This record gives sequence, C-alpha cells and structure tokens, in this order.
Amino acid sequence: MRRREFITLIGGAAAVWPLAAPAQEPNRVRRIGALMSFAESDPEGQARIAAFRESLRSLGWIEGRNINVEIRWATGGAESIRQFAKELVALQPDLILSATTPTTTSLRQQTLVIPIVFANVSDPVGSGFVASLSRPGGNTTGFINLEDSWRANGWGFSRRSHRRLPRLPLCSIRQLHRTPNTI
Repeated sequence: MRRREFITLIGGAAAVWPLAAPAQEPNRVRRIGALMSFAESDPEGQARIAAFRESLRSLGWIEGRNINVEIRWATGGAESIRQFAKELVALQPDLILSATTPTTTSLRQQTLVIPIVFANVSDPVGSGFVASLSRPGGNTTGFINLEDSWRANGWGFSRRSHRRLPRLPLCSIRQLHRTPNTI
C-alpha cells in the first residue's frame, strides 16, 4: 500500500470513529409504544399484538432483554385515544405503532418527532399523515387498506410493468380476518 493511500485510510477511520461509537449501544433497551383501538379483551386486538410480538422475537428482539413494548388499549372514544396518545408520547419511545386513522391522528397531534408506523389507515395522504405514498416524509409511515377494486388495478399494473415475473408475491393475514387482507 502506498503511503498516501495508507494516510487516507487512517485519516478516514479516525474521522468516522467518533460517529460510529455512539451508534453502538448493545445494552440499550429499545421501547416501542402501541396505541390500539381495541378493548384489551378483544380477540382480534390480542391476535394482532401476539403476531407483532412473535415477529419481534423472530427478528431477535426479546421483551425484557433488548426491547419493551408499551401497549395502550383506547376504546373509550376520542378523549380516551387522545389521553393514551399523550401518555405514550410522554414515555419517549423509539417508535409508536398506531392501529387506525383516529389513533394516528391523535399521535400526530402529540408528536412530530417520534416515528409513528400506522397499520390500518385507508387514506394516509388525504388524512395528512404522509406527503405521498411513495415518499411519506415526516415522522409517519405505514400500511394502507386497499379496496378489492384497487387491489385488482394494482395487480394489473404490476403484471404489465413486470412482464418477466412469472408470479407476483401476496402477503395475507388469514388468521386475523375472515377474508384475506393484502399487506
């Protein structure tokens, strides 16, 4: 290795070292907040949280060891949702999972800093949660519900734009709903 290349390598490593060190927090326990619009005893709400926790476990996130999940079950109307949204934001989680349009609305009124991931919103652009579906911007992103007619149009567009693909993937949650929903 030439002297100049070596000095550049060492200088680059020295410049990056302070930036890399704070990113390595192996003992930090992450916190996720979840604002659900179900009663705590509701089987569908419990199934969704169980699936979420199982997915976290499969990715190596173990509750009590490297992650804590704070769940609030808001079923008492708009005031209850607002109160629980305020409570979750006060905990300063690393991320908040939002179940519906009303819960996402309340969370967005409480914070524009903490990342919010919605899971069941019909029109995030029209609701003002994201700038666009392709580039959400801000602190909010997530998954939308599509009507069957939209799904058919989307599949048709995908097939036309990706003619070489023999199949298109479909992800469905059959256990949570009577009819499959596309994610």
